[in-house]
Amino acid sequence: MASTPRKNPKGLRTSNEMPFIPRMKCPHCGNDLEFFEISEDAVVVTHYIQNPDGSFSVEDTSIQSTGGSRLFCGSCEEDLSELHERFSDMIF
Repeated sequence: MASTPRKNPKGLRTSNEMPFIPRMKCPHCGNDLEFFEISEDAVVVTHYIQNPDGSFSVEDTSIQSTGGSRLFCGSCEEDLSELHERFSDMIF
């Protein structure tokens, strides 16, 4: 007698149903861990609070890029800008 798979009562995906998304990898050195992004023509706004002793502490920082952004391998520093769209889609 074959067993029938149990239905997920909440309709959530199980680990068996999750799509496999391969890790992004540098085609030059194989690094798949560290990357960095450089944004051009960026506007950085930093809000400060003055402390009782007269020093300042950062309260909030916002960055808006008005130009393009490029992606680089954190290991060999090769330009990986052709992978930037996928990189942007995977930031959570």
